Amino acid sequence: MLLSLTLSDFVLVDRLELDFHAGFSVLTGETGAGKSILLDALSLVLGERADAGVVRDGTPRAEVAAEFDLGALPQLAIWLEENDLAGEAGILLVRRVIEANGRSRAFINGRAATAQQLKAVGDFLVDIHGQHAHYSLLKSAEQRRLLDAYAAAGTTAAETARAFKTWQEARLCRVNAAEHAGEQTLERERLAWTVKELGALNFSRDAWQALQEEHRRLAHAADLLAGAQAAAALIDDEGDCVLARLREARGHLLDLAGIDPSLSECQGMLEGAADTLSEAARELTRYAERIDLDPLALSEAEARIAAVQDAARKFRTKPEDLPEHLAAAVAQLSQLGAACDLEALMRAETGAEATYLQQAASLSRLRSEAAGRLNEAISHAMQQLAMQGGAFEAGLIPGAPAAHGLEDVEFRVSPHAGQSLKPLAKTASGGELSRIGLGLQTVLAGVSGAPTLIFDEVDSGIGGGVAEIVGRLLAELGLTRQVLCVTHLPQVAARAAQHYQVSKSTLDGHALSCVVRLEGEERVEEIARMLGGVKITEATREHASEMLEGR
Repeated sequence: MLLSLTLSDFVLVDRLELDFHAGFSVLTGETGAGKSILLDALSLVLGERADAGVVRDGTPRAEVAAEFDLGALPQLAIWLEENDLAGEAGILLVRRVIEANGRSRAFINGRAATAQQLKAVGDFLVDIHGQHAHYSLLKSAEQRRLLDAYAAAGTTAAETARAFKTWQEARLCRVNAAEHAGEQTLERERLAWTVKELGALNFSRDAWQALQEEHRRLAHAADLLAGAQAAAALIDDEGDCVLARLREARGHLLDLAGIDPSLSECQGMLEGAADTLSEAARELTRYAERIDLDPLALSEAEARIAAVQDAARKFRTKPEDLPEHLAAAVAQLSQLGAACDLEALMRAETGAEATYLQQAASLSRLRSEAAGRLNEAISHAMQQLAMQGGAFEAGLIPGAPAAHGLEDVEFRVSPHAGQSLKPLAKTASGGELSRIGLGLQTVLAGVSGAPTLIFDEVDSGIGGGVAEIVGRLLAELGLTRQVLCVTHLPQVAARAAQHYQVSKSTLDGHALSCVVRLEGEERVEEIARMLGGVKITEATREHASEMLEGR
């Protein structure tokens, strides 16, 4: 929902700040006062083409900013996050600056953005009815979306799109396999050879570590044997060894402890040391007995290491990474085997195509059934909106299979009796288009997209009872959506919940437009002006009051 709009040096506006509210609001004023300037400014800030002509004469730049409430638009919040344009939770700020030389800059939540990004945001936020340049109802994709929404076919449409993607992916796999069959055969042979070579090596990372340790022991067996035996002899031997000296020291302390008991602790420490050294000597002796001087085992370990290192050089990797290289080759060979199985790929493609066609057929049925109901509802609304004898048709045009289904949707209209149905963009005038849009939005009030609707020229060429109907429909639409309408008709203006008056004045020889929100008697005066023209009588004021009270 639009919360505020700020203009600076835009066309006839020097500075303007407007707050908006939910429900139905109107903008009224004399012809040429600048009512459409606000709509042009909003269109510009939502991505429409910038033009230096919008910069107020004598100023260096124009600026337009708008603030929106995102509470009802979780999809837009996600889009902003994905594009790194998110701001304060639940709020969106968009701004456009147009220089006098025609260059423009765009900002979303304070971050620089492109006009295309503004336009993408605008598609979520606002739908403008009546100006062909940015009227989403004229777009084929929007017409299709509206029909699908009316048909409650959103889920089926999404499933159809997914099924189409799956089918195209399966087709691409089959085509690639057929086009690169020779290359894939060579690759399979290479991978099979790799698997055979590394599989025969029967190698693991833990085994490599153990093999290196075993090789070091075998290569230094003589040194280990001699060293262990020498260490054991130094600790405990019949000659002058460590334990012999330790026992002698312990004997001295034993005698002295009898004189001074405080030496008993040291004596105990020597006894513990003697026990530890005795155990170390025994362990070194056992270790030396286990050492095997085995030249054959050493030769086998060296051969095994050489084989692993040769394989590592062959496959250009580290020895410890060979197991991962084998696992990757096995996985690639399996995938390539499936990718080269043309019969299996063809079956997968055929199955995916059948699934898509089934989903698309279901979508077509929903669209066809809904189109009949929509045609009747919109044609009925047209009779009430000064298009007697007119008709509406949501045409389904068969087309090639696509993500959106098996047909395109084209809204066609015959505004008046005796006219043939033609595409909406080629048939309706601005006012007729606005009223058809009003009829559509009324029928689709519970399912259509943008939370803010703007109607311009909706009252073109109508009056009397039709104007009252238009006002009533806009007010009803305002119960579920934010509706802004530029109007010249008092019957429409009197129905609004909020009323803004646009006026033009002259200051220092320059025309300026200003906008004020009307309340109470001010609003009665404006409705009376719209009813009575230049001369406003008490009877006109009373009529205006009655219209406002009868809302």
